[in-house]
Amino acid sequence: MKKTVWTPEEITVVDLTAEEIAQSEADATAISEMETQRQADIDAKETLKANAKAKLIAGEALTEDEANTIVL
Repeated sequence: MKKTVWTPEEITVVDLTAEEIAQSEADATAISEMETQRQADIDAKETLKANAKAKLIAGEALTEDEANTIVL
């Protein structure tokens, strides 16, 4: 992998060090994990909303979390 280094005098392309490559890979993994967690959180909230709606329609009591999803 390479990186571009910009200075007032010149622009150079240099190879990344092993540490920079490792950090880049770690960052990519962390970002992927955060995106996966974000999507899981969105899915959980949507499921909670759907459960709350179904319970309201059926006249059943809501849990506190389900009640918190309702906007009046």
